[in-house]
Amino acid sequence: MRRLHRHVTTRRFADIVIHGDTAHWVEIADDTSLDARGQIGQVLAQIDTTLTAIGSDRTSLIQIVIHLADLADAATLDELWDAWVPEGDPPVRARVQSGLGGTCRVEMIVTAAVDQPA
Repeated sequence: MRRLHRHVTTRRFADIVIHGDTAHWVEIADDTSLDARGQIGQVLAQIDTTLTAIGSDRTSLIQIVIHLADLADAATLDELWDAWVPEGDPPVRARVQSGLGGTCRVEMIVTAAVDQPA
């Protein structure tokens, strides 16, 4: 069994956990003062940054679970998602409403394939 590789850990969580050829992480917007459109766009860009950092890309996404503070933002999510997700290579996706804290409008739980542990 391969070891887990944990990146940027705190007592409570790791930014990224890689097991074998699979990476797992969570993204929330760096700037939660933005509206839902701004936060969703920022989270998608942050996913791209993390994918690059671990030597992967959008075509290697396996699953994204999306938590919205308000399902009224679903149409905005779908619009931005459709422009971002690679045509022909979409991941499994779930969208749920969650009681996110404070001004956080969106949180995404990401699973992606990587060639080798970063």
